[in-house]
Amino acid sequence: MKSKESIKLGNQLRKSREGAGLSQATLAKKAGINVNYYAIIERGEKNVSYEKLQRIAKVLNIKSLDMR
Repeated sequence: MKSKESIKLGNQLRKSREGAGLSQATLAKKAGINVNYYAIIERGEKNVSYEKLQRIAKVLNIKSLDMR
């Protein structure tokens, strides 16, 4: 189920990814996660673990606290 927080996070991740000029597939590969899983996170359909969020943030070169 989509929550407001997961949708907001997904939108922020999408904006950050697009701003970095990365495709979902490229970001997922660099973060070491499955592209389908990343797409689900970006759509706000699933909560992401802290560890995976940290890996995504590292690829995007942003601090996790910036993703509010």
